[in-house]
Amino acid sequence: MKNSGSSKDFNCYRFIGNYQKHEMLDHTAAQVLLAIESGDSIRCVAQHLHTPYETVRQAVNRLEDAGYVTYDEGLSVVDEHVRDAARELVAASAGVSPPSIEEAYVIPQFGEWPFAFTRVDAVYVWTQGGYQVSRDPDDYPIFIAVREQDIDAWETFFAPFGLPTAFERQPSDEIDGRLQIVLEPRPSLDIEHVEGYPVIPRDETIEYMRENYAQFQSGLAMLDRMYEDLDLGVTYRETERAQT
Repeated sequence: MKNSGSSKDFNCYRFIGNYQKHEMLDHTAAQVLLAIESGDSIRCVAQHLHTPYETVRQAVNRLEDAGYVTYDEGLSVVDEHVRDAARELVAASAGVSPPSIEEAYVIPQFGEWPFAFTRVDAVYVWTQGGYQVSRDPDDYPIFIAVREQDIDAWETFFAPFGLPTAFERQPSDEIDGRLQIVLEPRPSLDIEHVEGYPVIPRDETIEYMRENYAQFQSGLAMLDRMYEDLDLGVTYRETERAQT
């Protein structure tokens, strides 16, 4: 019988068939496929996904057995078309069950373009989760800086995940769901990494916090304690807040 489909179609169908029929490639395995950058270690992928090492290791083993990844001085995906199929599966899953807040922080890493968390999310990253300004889980914007040239690509990327995008935070009654992605276009990006998260530089984050001092005074004090090379001259006690 003549095969009328392309090799890309065949690989995608093979991937989906294994996923659906044999359940050897679960949601975690699909995420691992998307998170792998050539040469990554299992620990590095686990950090990107903020998933326990053992969970990722078991997923990698299944992917190796299925022939989708190899491990030779680092992980690599055998066929990039399979990665496309994994992205479709993860997006389809989001259509059935909307992403959680935690998952929404991971999803941008499945894109093909650079980005960095910014504004309040940069504060969250640089304090390693220690400082989270009061945010309503039912009205939750996530702020990311992206290159101007990638705006259209990011808008298209987020749509299948049910994550609306805008350049400014939108009122909750104007969007579907509790999550939204606020894109901050920039001519270029200066990206650092903290615990697997891409983020704008620390100096820029501190500048943003100083511009919003009343909101981030305690966060600045936390950074001052966390990083020995800083001397921000900020002190903060809970009693001070109680008196204001």
